[in-house]
Amino acid sequence: MGNTLFTNVRIFDGTGEHPYTGEVLVQGNRIKHVGRGSRTVPVNGNTVIDGAGCTVMPGMTEAHTHFSWNNASSLDAIFRMPPEEHTLLAASSAKTYIDMGWTSCVGAAAAKPRLDVVIRNAINSGQIPGPRYLANSQEIATMGGLGDTNPPHVDAPEMSFGWVVTGPEEMRKAVRMFIKYGVDLIKLNLSGEEMTDTKAQETPMAEEEIVMAVTEAKRRGLRVCAHARSDESVRLCIKHGIEIIYHASYCSDDTIDLLAQHKDKHFVAPGLGWLVNTARNAGPYGIKSDSPLGMYYERELHIAVETMRKMHKKGIRVLPGGDYGFAWTKHGTNAKDLEYFVDMVGMSPIETLVACTRYGGQIMGKPNELGQVKPGFLADLLLIDGDPVANIRILQDRNRILAVMKDGEFFRSPDMQPSRARIAV
Repeated sequence: MGNTLFTNVRIFDGTGEHPYTGEVLVQGNRIKHVGRGSRTVPVNGNTVIDGAGCTVMPGMTEAHTHFSWNNASSLDAIFRMPPEEHTLLAASSAKTYIDMGWTSCVGAAAAKPRLDVVIRNAINSGQIPGPRYLANSQEIATMGGLGDTNPPHVDAPEMSFGWVVTGPEEMRKAVRMFIKYGVDLIKLNLSGEEMTDTKAQETPMAEEEIVMAVTEAKRRGLRVCAHARSDESVRLCIKHGIEIIYHASYCSDDTIDLLAQHKDKHFVAPGLGWLVNTARNAGPYGIKSDSPLGMYYERELHIAVETMRKMHKKGIRVLPGGDYGFAWTKHGTNAKDLEYFVDMVGMSPIETLVACTRYGGQIMGKPNELGQVKPGFLADLLLIDGDPVANIRILQDRNRILAVMKDGEFFRSPDMQPSRARIAV
């Protein structure tokens, strides 16, 4: 692992400051130096990348990732993929994410109990390419709740999309099992989802089950995340210290105020891409935009956007990402969320980029190592053809992502033409 010097670049450093012209020196797997203006670092012994005015920025973090969602059109179709093919699919998904500039991802549930753990371990050992990854459990669901996909006449819990529990002791056993498997996070389905038999504003999981899950997870140093669309489910997340809140569409103003009081303890990832595309682009898969279900999702989209606007104004950390990996939200299109944050939520491009970089380092548990271009930070960097502050949409174009570096090594190197790179001697 040598030294790499990016020169003649525009730097978006993830702090919230406007981009500036300068250079970035990577030494080993960390950023050694960030300079402003003309060259201040000797070139001898460094691989010099002449950015020709392109942007260096931190690698992005996707806050709600499902590597094992297989771009299918139903929960059953995702879960019932055979395990051998499913493992290969999840490995391919991981490669897609880092290829598109997502150098860190927060697992938001696996389709099979150990899939996330296996993929994380394979990435960490160098067997497969992929982002830094926090492996999650299956979605832990209540009987009859979101994730319990077995019909009433089939008593086969192992065939259900989620891991189904009833009561605190079954919850304790499930959480301990996933901890044994080696997960980083535990996922609870506190609320429902409109396309299932348990609706989005329902909260089927009992409080004593939630208390047991959080107690067992925190006993072993794990964090908990939750599918929480309903107002009650978000309040339960706040009450019991569930750090990562997914969706949160139906938060009341009182709950938003309560969350704002504890904003340093929580992250919210609304998954706007799921709402936009389920409402408007899922027609070929049976959800017509003018159908009752399509119109419901359009309504929830408008409510969720207004909720996120209020949260953002109160300083609550709202991060992009969520539920990509369905037929109408395919892996690799995740950067559309950045566009939605700007165009719908009203966040500025800089605020949006901070959400997927600096806040990303925080949700990954490495606030002093990831998500910023600063000396001492890990060298997870992107070289972008253009200025994402001026046009956030360029991050959706793989061809504009000229290079992806993770941990000081290029997953994808810039072209080595003389105008872009040279080895200084």
